[in-house]
Amino acid sequence: MSLAIVYSRAQLGINAPLITVETHLSNGMPGLSIVGLPETAVKESKDRVRSALLNAGFDFPPKRITINLAPADLPKEGGRYDLAIALGILAASGQVPAEALEKLECIGELALSGELRPVNGSLTAAMACARDNRSLLLPYANGEEAAQYSGCDVYAAKHLLDVCAHLHEQEKIPAVRLKDLAQPVAHSQWDLADVRGQIAAKRALEIAAAGGHNLLLCGPPGTGKTMLAQRLPGLLPPLREEEMLEVAAIHSVASRGQSIMQGRPFRQPHHTASAVALVGGGSQPRPGEISLAHHGVLFLDEFPEFPRSVLEVLREPLEYGEILIARANAQVQFPARFQLVAAMNPCPCGHAGDTRQACRCKPEQIRRYRDRLSGPLLDRIDMHIAVPALPQSDVMAPSTESESSAQVRERVCAARRRQWERSGKSNAALGTREVEMVCVLTDEQRALMAQAMEKLGLSARAYHRVLKVARTVADLSGSDSIATAHLREALGYRNLDRTVA
Repeated sequence: MSLAIVYSRAQLGINAPLITVETHLSNGMPGLSIVGLPETAVKESKDRVRSALLNAGFDFPPKRITINLAPADLPKEGGRYDLAIALGILAASGQVPAEALEKLECIGELALSGELRPVNGSLTAAMACARDNRSLLLPYANGEEAAQYSGCDVYAAKHLLDVCAHLHEQEKIPAVRLKDLAQPVAHSQWDLADVRGQIAAKRALEIAAAGGHNLLLCGPPGTGKTMLAQRLPGLLPPLREEEMLEVAAIHSVASRGQSIMQGRPFRQPHHTASAVALVGGGSQPRPGEISLAHHGVLFLDEFPEFPRSVLEVLREPLEYGEILIARANAQVQFPARFQLVAAMNPCPCGHAGDTRQACRCKPEQIRRYRDRLSGPLLDRIDMHIAVPALPQSDVMAPSTESESSAQVRERVCAARRRQWERSGKSNAALGTREVEMVCVLTDEQRALMAQAMEKLGLSARAYHRVLKVARTVADLSGSDSIATAHLREALGYRNLDRTVA
């Protein structure tokens, strides 16, 4: 047989479109050509495949070999097609049975020795493969990652010889099963009990965790802002199965064989990060920090130190929970439903309002420092919390028993259950109409909100975010309706609005 067809998968964002690898052997000058819009790494695969076949003991056909990667208008990049190309040549030359490849898809990079090296996006390939009722054959290092999706039969091989023995049914490769994969767990690296004092900030952290709200911590250096932010993942409910798959799929695209996720992600990029590093991009778009923090926490320390142009790219993802990256040859969409926690000092020197040390900044310097954060961006942050310096006596006093993350998480999970039973989502994800249905105010509360909007200069977006926070406070207290006390507490978490006003 001079024509063989092998199926593979490309990587386009978090999607894995089907690639049909067509191999044709014909008479003529011996050589191998690859068509179908291959990038440089794909063109180089002919040399890797030739050496791998020869070193594994197979015959490399002395014929004119044409490899077509269809569809032809989709750019192909990376070494993920090596295995499919090699099997196509072997099937076309009769060295492996072509019928054994009909219900199989193959991805993997070949070493010159014939060993299989891992590739990105094996989990997304497995999910797409299952939709077409085929099995997936890939490198051993990607096996557990791809097997997280139970709907696809995954076969992991270490060497090209193992693959051929499997196709000849001489020695079958067992399907990968994740026998020892534990149930999703909450992040437990840091405990809230380690944080001294800061009762108000801890309360705000609990509310943020319960409703999925964005949070801005403002205070002098050394007051515990970073400690508080690091403990937020430990307060969040465990990932649901579908959320865990979404998170793992994104990390599968971004890494090789290291995407088994059980806890919620916590990302902390440095303030020198570029806009592309934050939201994703590149000639072949890759997920950025906001997508790697999907269903988890994105912590931006030294918030005003990020370039303003970088911070402004957060506005749409914070609003819609996704990012669309447009390039000349493709548009790629990545999910980005993260919880933002930002930390900042109140002024350039960091000591405005600090009782321990006098501030040496001029009013104009403080104004310019805070103006690095635009109004529309602050609008999208539900809660602005002051984290004051602790008295020296509290810092030096012996540690006392305080609530652990596990204790707080119980209340958070109970509040989340109320939200899911009521609307099928967290309060932070409610749309405008849903807010009007869920956050019903009395006449007295409407008058209070009208007064607050006028005094603080709240926008319509900020108004709805205050209502969502108030709804979360009510859920934590077990109340079916928003009380005036809940509304007043929510308004208390707009410190920067109050400062500007």
